[in-house]
Amino acid sequence: MARIKVAVTAHKKRRKIFKLAKGYFGAKSKQYRAASEQVRRSLRYAYTGRKLRKRDFRRLWITRINAAARMNGMSYSVLMNGLKKHNITINRKMLADIAVNDPAAFTKLVESVKD
Repeated sequence: MARIKVAVTAHKKRRKIFKLAKGYFGAKSKQYRAASEQVRRSLRYAYTGRKLRKRDFRRLWITRINAAARMNGMSYSVLMNGLKKHNITINRKMLADIAVNDPAAFTKLVESVKD
């Protein structure tokens, strides 16, 4: 049976890891073992970060909506409850955008909920 060489495959595998590790400090971009460990860790952090980003943005939107609602004499929870009762379906991202960029329209929304 013919002997199978892995030189080309191994070189491709290493090249892929070194490409991902470009810019890392010291041995983490030069030595394969250190680079592969760091790349694995970095990919795990990136995966977690994508999940955390969703949480962070939702918190930011809620904070902005709360600040704008309080400027109009209402708390966040009362505003959201009123919107739900009046069947005004608008997500927090759009609500926060309106609160920041168009305060007059946000005030009208708050007034419609106050009734």
